[in-house]
Amino acid sequence: MPSPVPMTAAPPPQSWTHLKENYQHIRQGSLDLTHTMCVEDQIIQSMPDVSPTKWHLGHTTWFFERLILKSFASGYEDFDPNFDYLFNSYYYTIGQMHFRPNRGLLSRPTLADVHAYRAFVDAAMVTLLDQYSGDAVGEIADKLIIGLQHEQQHQELMLTDIKHVLAQNPFFPALFTAPPRPSEDEDGSILDWLRFEGGLVSLGYDADEDGPFAYDNEGPAHKTWLDPFYLASRPVTNGDYRRFIEDGGYADVRLWLSDGWAKITAENWTHPLYWVREEGQWFEFGLDGLQPLNPDAPVSHLSYYEAQAFAHWADRMWPGVRLPREAEWEYAARQAAQHAGDRAENQAQHGNLLDIQRLKQDGIAPTPRPAVAAETADSAKRQSLCGNVWCWTQSAYSPYPGFRPLEGPLGEYNGKFMSGQLVLKGGSCYTPRDHNRLSYRNFFPPDARWQMTGLRLARDL
Repeated sequence: MPSPVPMTAAPPPQSWTHLKENYQHIRQGSLDLTHTMCVEDQIIQSMPDVSPTKWHLGHTTWFFERLILKSFASGYEDFDPNFDYLFNSYYYTIGQMHFRPNRGLLSRPTLADVHAYRAFVDAAMVTLLDQYSGDAVGEIADKLIIGLQHEQQHQELMLTDIKHVLAQNPFFPALFTAPPRPSEDEDGSILDWLRFEGGLVSLGYDADEDGPFAYDNEGPAHKTWLDPFYLASRPVTNGDYRRFIEDGGYADVRLWLSDGWAKITAENWTHPLYWVREEGQWFEFGLDGLQPLNPDAPVSHLSYYEAQAFAHWADRMWPGVRLPREAEWEYAARQAAQHAGDRAENQAQHGNLLDIQRLKQDGIAPTPRPAVAAETADSAKRQSLCGNVWCWTQSAYSPYPGFRPLEGPLGEYNGKFMSGQLVLKGGSCYTPRDHNRLSYRNFFPPDARWQMTGLRLARDL
């Protein structure tokens, strides 16, 4: 596979200017996400998988300092040498790091210190981009683009992590305003089955279709065989999942994988992570606080175990139903782009994805929205599969044929996690819009459910 950023020669001046503008825009976006947070919100770690907002702001800054400024900015001196230890995440080829579950135990550096660190590094980066005239322009551009994509990943994590933090508060505080409920004519709750013929199909990053960037784990593009299959016209909804609960889904051992049954028993899981039952009514906690459960919105914050158990239960209604394979989801998404006469890059940015600038302007919480009903089966096949919730697939997160990790520290970014994880596709309402791709391979272990994760069913013919 080519470099994750196929820009290995010095970019033309207009591209270099665009990179600098994009750097400033994305970096500001991270701060914009915090504009309704108080200082106390940003220092709490509610479980080992969650990182404090303060840490996210520091770590994304460390990425640029450590991988660009310390290599290419002549005479650059660290803002604080201790930050190389505090804000390293898992790059052991660079050095040791602070124990992840203890990130929330640090009152120092303060949030003000981290903001000063960001300003210091940003000023040095802008100076570098304005003045650099050496031979490594292409290498800087490569690492800069990876760093910006990395920051956008952490923007999504900032939202999922602060959501988990606020959910520990018994009064369920809201970070943003609740969106208006959709009207009935926007209800796409009827589930149809879209047929795909399959065959010998291409899977993985295509620079001509997917845009100028992909992580190393998205390639090489390769051929794989798919038998004909059906894919559901919409994700599984809260209403669908509520029926699973009411039918005793969490108490029926026959529906669960062995590890899943052990997990829900040990953790006493009886409903999705942020559902709350009060006086016989279901509510759901979100960044807009505690709201009545919307039965037509996609169900979210499910583990793979819960998604798989639901699919097993749903087989009673639709024989042969299951979770889709990664290749089936991506093939169907690319078919939707072709039916719509659109490039895959554009199709990946359709749907309910995150617009940080709009969020700051209107203050309306990003949240999964009900599907919009398609008028015909043909129009349904043109709808983007992206947004709302990351959809679990049944595919193990493993290397594509011919995969090679990047050289140096960035080789630790993806490849070393290819064990014990499942692939998720499609992006969510917390995923920055221009960060999403049809070839994107998100991955989490099967018990993870603090991310914006749901499911879309598939079915054998």
